[in-house]
Amino acid sequence: MNRIPFPDMNYPLVAILRGLRPEETEGVIRSLIDAGFTAIEIPLNSPEPFKSIEIAAKLAPADCLIGAGTVLTVEDVKRLDTAGGKLMVSPNVEPQVIKAAVEHGMVTLPGVFSPTEALAAAHAGATGLKFFPANVLGPAGINAIRAVLPKDLLIAAVGGVSEANFADYIGAGITAFGLGSSLYKRGMTAAEVAQRARLTVSAYDAARAG
Repeated sequence: MNRIPFPDMNYPLVAILRGLRPEETEGVIRSLIDAGFTAIEIPLNSPEPFKSIEIAAKLAPADCLIGAGTVLTVEDVKRLDTAGGKLMVSPNVEPQVIKAAVEHGMVTLPGVFSPTEALAAAHAGATGLKFFPANVLGPAGINAIRAVLPKDLLIAAVGGVSEANFADYIGAGITAFGLGSSLYKRGMTAAEVAQRARLTVSAYDAARAG
């Protein structure tokens, strides 16, 4: 299956907004976009997630990837498409879910931990792989698995990753990250998210500069 590529981004950082409520969405999304984020995930175990995704998708510029995390079923994919989402993130490898998302033109980042899962996701047509929990595998573990994977796969580290350890992963050639609690926690204000987002982008720039 042809792979939908991950778009070129100044910051290949996915903001994970678990717990975001619809009434908070506009302010938080604007804060992230203003800071330079162009990939945003709203997990489906958040309150009224599809409503928040629809708000975010209408608000964001065309070059932003807005989508859902914790996507488990083909029905979830259909609802995400209806809401205007273009990014599908899952915690597992379910080939039918990946294929359905690809058919809807979505960028896909299924969660993997082992070479078996990683290769299965690649075979299903995933855009990239979300290695989770990254802090258990570490940069060396992810890099070792990456050696047997197709070269066109995006490799992202998620779980225990923050501005404090970007350099460790970037040093191993891993430059894409999913950021959850280090960036957003349930109930945070848009101003608080803006502050964390700016700190994160600054730290990423510093780590890339070496």
